Amino acid sequence: MQLAPGRDRSRAGRLGLVSRLLDDALRRVTVVGQPTELLDCGGGSGTYSVPLAVAGADVTVVDISADALATLSRRAAEADAAARVHPVQGDVEALVDLLGGRQFDLVLAHGILEAVDDVAATVATIAARVRPGGLVSVLVSNPAAAVIARALAGEPAAALAELTALDASTARVGPDAVQRLCQAAGLVVEARHGVAVFSDLVPGAALDQPGARDAVDRLDAEAAGRSPFAEIAARVHLLVRRPE
Repeated sequence: MQLAPGRDRSRAGRLGLVSRLLDDALRRVTVVGQPTELLDCGGGSGTYSVPLAVAGADVTVVDISADALATLSRRAAEADAAARVHPVQGDVEALVDLLGGRQFDLVLAHGILEAVDDVAATVATIAARVRPGGLVSVLVSNPAAAVIARALAGEPAAALAELTALDASTARVGPDAVQRLCQAAGLVVEARHGVAVFSDLVPGAALDQPGARDAVDRLDAEAAGRSPFAEIAARVHLLVRRPE
């Protein structure tokens, strides 16, 4: 899928790369003549799941916020995809109680692992919700990126505090830890991409220049899978598979 420069901002910027990765993941798990079932854990208002429902997936969204799920239902109706979007209110850490033993072709866990009490147990629960051969899309913030962002913003003391916090027992969960937990849960990491490698670092005033936003989008896309740039991205996307 090609991104037309300067057009369709929902497919550009911070959302663009992840949206394109999800489009590809959906194609990989789709079997002609069979419904493709998708679970969005903590999917809120459906930023990613509604477009996937429009693309043909049957989507279940679990979120604790009734307001977010109301927005999800409205957005799905406006996209003429309400019949394929099923909101479920509840805690992601209680997926077994909410969904029983259901399994899905594609499971999304975007921005939720930083908020749960027991990350390892949540990863294991999510892993159990994907069918053999299915995929899990994980999006997690990168604590290391906060150090760089603080320093470039002219806040060296805050950058030092962020750096020191990386070694603390209470440090925020990061992409390396999540990758290890996925592997411990029996999942195989197939791809890893940095998301918003540069867009959070470029001064806002610079983005007002003609063509600057599209240039940053392309820069982020090119750097997403390249070391060492991917390691300093604000967020990291992991695509993992449950073996057959």
